[in-house]
Amino acid sequence: MTATKSQPKKIVEIIDKHRPDLSEYEDIYKDFHKHPELGTKEERTSGIIAKRLKEAGFEVHEKIGGHGVAAVLRRGDGPTVLLRADMDALAVQEETDLPYKSTVSKTMHACGHDMHVTCLLAAAKLLNDAKSEWSGTLICVFQPNEENGAGAKAMVDDGLYKKIPKPDVALGQHVSHMKTGMVSINAGISLSAADSFKVTIHGRSGHGSQPENCIDPIVIASSIVVRLQTVVSRVVAPSEPVVVTCGSFHGGESENAIPDEVELKLNIRTQSENVRKRVIEAVKRIIKAECDAGGCTQKPDIEPTSRFPLTDNDPKIVDKLHEAFKPVFGDIPSISGMVSGSEDFSDLATPHNIPYAFWFFGGTDEKKWDDAVKNDTVNLLPHNHSAKFAPVIEPTLKTGSDALALAALTFLKT
Repeated sequence: MTATKSQPKKIVEIIDKHRPDLSEYEDIYKDFHKHPELGTKEERTSGIIAKRLKEAGFEVHEKIGGHGVAAVLRRGDGPTVLLRADMDALAVQEETDLPYKSTVSKTMHACGHDMHVTCLLAAAKLLNDAKSEWSGTLICVFQPNEENGAGAKAMVDDGLYKKIPKPDVALGQHVSHMKTGMVSINAGISLSAADSFKVTIHGRSGHGSQPENCIDPIVIASSIVVRLQTVVSRVVAPSEPVVVTCGSFHGGESENAIPDEVELKLNIRTQSENVRKRVIEAVKRIIKAECDAGGCTQKPDIEPTSRFPLTDNDPKIVDKLHEAFKPVFGDIPSISGMVSGSEDFSDLATPHNIPYAFWFFGGTDEKKWDDAVKNDTVNLLPHNHSAKFAPVIEPTLKTGSDALALAALTFLKT
């Protein structure tokens, strides 16, 4: 790291002086990667986190909203800064050749949350070792159940801000398939809102040779899936950042029997509340109308299964982070076009009017990235949620831990 006029020299010196030996954290990362835990089941992960932070002298609160952990370090007057990492894994069978690949069947850290936790533990160590050089209050939140869009809200509903001080700013990050060492942040909308639904179409079963005596839910459900493709362009303008997806279609067991019901699983991504409401209303209207047209005698069941809020970064916070990040990480690109991924991080902030920012840091090996750019095959690199997604440990770990520490010190009093 080198200081420049836009990056206070003192903060850079603090990070360089107090950065922990990251080889220890490489081992911690490998351990987390080998032992992934699904959302609501992060008992081992949260236990390791709480133990380390207690031993370091943090005020630690456990089992918030499930297995959530909040660690507080108070250093007198000054701003209160919250750093957040999510802990849960995905129901994915790992397909890497890593020596530290998952030991749990059909469970994998395919979204990098093991890297998030390790980076925050390393940043917490750095900031704790440097505590004589800043004042204020540092909060490290380790959140459960992000993949289901429920963990952040569960922590807040379980009294998070009654157990810890309400922060003046909330900061979070996510590893991505960008080149390792890169950091990217957008002002304004950074991630989409997402709503998921389970839809059950009720028909009337019978023999495939006599469909006229049945109400065929497969035909009705097929019409629904096709008609949903018209929502973008016929309900909302094609220029609107909207995605409507049917990711699951289940019905029947035999080729010559019409089933009683079909189950669909739908996902909707939007970037404004008005559009979100219009799209959800249109989706429900199409489902009900197709059921009526197909002669269903029972109304369809439309059950919300998850909800992710919009991530809308505070421009003032982003400006300060740009100023802090650029001299350290180089150019800080913004992600252009629709960012259709979703996160529940903002549920820690928006309901309490806490300004926040959320950024991305790269995890793809530099040579693999450069070759992919040269060959126009970046889209073929393993992305988050891929069974082959495996961030290269370094310099990804250093980038992520430095970014968190740098961001915290930008808002704490130094």
